[in-house]
Amino acid sequence: MLVYYVEDDASIRELVLYTLKHDGFDVKGFEDGTGFHAKCVKKRPDIILLDIMLPGDDGFKILKGLKADEATREIPVILLSAKGMEYDKVKGLDEGADDYLVKPFGVMELLSRIKALIRRTKKDTKKDKQKIKVDDLVMDLKRHTAHLGNEELILTPKEYDLLHFLMLNEGIVCSREMLLDAVWGFSFAGSTRTVDVHIQTLRQKMGESADLIQTVRGIGYRLEVKQ
Repeated sequence: MLVYYVEDDASIRELVLYTLKHDGFDVKGFEDGTGFHAKCVKKRPDIILLDIMLPGDDGFKILKGLKADEATREIPVILLSAKGMEYDKVKGLDEGADDYLVKPFGVMELLSRIKALIRRTKKDTKKDKQKIKVDDLVMDLKRHTAHLGNEELILTPKEYDLLHFLMLNEGIVCSREMLLDAVWGFSFAGSTRTVDVHIQTLRQKMGESADLIQTVRGIGYRLEVKQ
């Protein structure tokens, strides 16, 4: 997942970029808006983090430019600012921002908001599709089938639901707790070991494509095509 961060304070920018890189994101930082919009058009990010108080064009003006261009208007944007007044928050959201976080903020809260926004965006774009595709892996939601290339995967109901959730959240690290809640429900009395067992059987059935499901040490799993 590619994230662009526009922030003129180098210490804040580098801390956020380091945290996101450590969590598996591909990130690029910008100190101001110069050339930023052209970069977005050339290589579209999955999400933009945008400071408001910037030299030159401020964050509101940059946001307006993004939303006015068909090539960039659908990119999710989180505004980050020391401006915590209700007026500023409302203005940012009315201009098209998807979220607003007031400085100083905790990097773990920012990380959670980024993941939540990406999950929400992916579900909005995929929920009406009858098929979901990641590399050679295809799920036909209407027929309730999964195929890897030309071969059908014979999955149990929970394996199917687990794979479905991972595909909906392609590229996002899903904790074991998140997977347990999404697939088995809050009332499930089992442990997160249940997730590990089902991931193992999924990988076995996926054969040479098992590495689509990546283990993120100490956290959980991510379904993503290796570059």
